[in-house]
Amino acid sequence: MSGAGGPRIARVEDVAWQEVKAQLHGERRVSVWERYLEWSPGLMVLYARYDPGMLVERHGHLSNHVVYVLQGQITVGDVVCSPSTSIVLEEGAVFGPIEAGPDGALLLEIMTGDPRAVPADREGFAALLAQRGISPLPNPPIEAPAWFGTRTD
Repeated sequence: MSGAGGPRIARVEDVAWQEVKAQLHGERRVSVWERYLEWSPGLMVLYARYDPGMLVERHGHLSNHVVYVLQGQITVGDVVCSPSTSIVLEEGAVFGPIEAGPDGALLLEIMTGDPRAVPADREGFAALLAQRGISPLPNPPIEAPAWFGTRTD
C-alpha cells in the first residue's frame, strides 16, 4: 500500500494469506483464507480463497458488503454463484450458509463499516456440520489492526 493522502495501492500477490476459518472434513483440513488489500475503520477490501467443500455459517456484517465470485463457485443458501456473480448485502443483512464448490472459490469482498461477522443461526449450522460429519476447528488467530477488537464469529 502506498501514499498518505494519495491512493493506497495493493497487489494481491504482495499480501500474505491469513487462514481465518477451519474445519476437518474427515482427515482433511478445509479453510477460508484471506488477503487484506485494505483494512481501515471504514473500509475492508479482501481477496478470499475457500477450499473445496468449505462451509461458512449463515451470518451478516455490521457493514454494507459486496462479494464478487472470481473463480470456482459458492452456493449461498440454495443459489449457486459462479464466476462473475455479485452478491450485495446492506448492513445487517444475512446470507448463507455458504458452501464452496468442488474446486473451491476465489472471491473479492468489500465491506464499508464494521467487517466482523455476526452469526445468524449457530444451532442450525452446528446441526448441518454434524449431519455432514464435519468438525469445526477454533478460529485461527489473525493479524488485525489494534482498533479491530474481538472477533464476533
